Amino acid sequence: MKRFYKDVTVEAADGGFGVRLDGRAIKSVGGRPQLVPTCALAEALAAEWAGQGEEIDPARFLYRDMTDYALDVVAGDPAGVAAEILPYAETDTLCYRAEPDEAFAARQRLMWEPLLLDAETRLGVKFVRISGIIHKPQPPETLARLQAELDRLNPFELAALRNTASLAASLVIGLAALTPGVDLDALWDAANLEEDWQAELWGKDEEALERRERRSAAFAAAARFAGLAR
Repeated sequence: MKRFYKDVTVEAADGGFGVRLDGRAIKSVGGRPQLVPTCALAEALAAEWAGQGEEIDPARFLYRDMTDYALDVVAGDPAGVAAEILPYAETDTLCYRAEPDEAFAARQRLMWEPLLLDAETRLGVKFVRISGIIHKPQPPETLARLQAELDRLNPFELAALRNTASLAASLVIGLAALTPGVDLDALWDAANLEEDWQAELWGKDEEALERRERRSAAFAAAARFAGLAR
């Protein structure tokens, strides 16, 4: 699609902020007014529109897509979206370890254990660590506490968490990514530990590196999106 607008501005409206293209308000994919809670997020959305060239590239609308998801899906059914996210705790990457005598297990303990311990302390929960790939359920009280944590998030934070948790295959990392001032690069390295370990053993693959860079950018964008929406 060719670019159909010249001017991109941000205006306050109806208790929120929205982007205007040549003075015209934008609507979400679902047809709702695309209004966000902060001027900072609206400015980020405007930057995506302003940064488009003569041809519009939909892949560059990361913030817009999360905004539309928050407005069209999450706002109408936050409990349903939270129910889709909670299972990432049941199969959290950080809980599944190599056998204790394997070299990789030592690397996992070094990088993953501090993240799990921090989550346990901050949330008042206990995670089961598992050696091998056989699934073991997490304690019901842990899942209940995590459910309460999801319930307190606003639609924009839930939209962001849906991305951070899925990209990391970890609710612990997904939630940590929403913490102000967190080291996102360190979190992404933790999420990709196994992939990096294999690269050390067998060499790097250019296609895999490009895929990782795209996913890393999406992970960071989702974390920033949550912060901008606060």
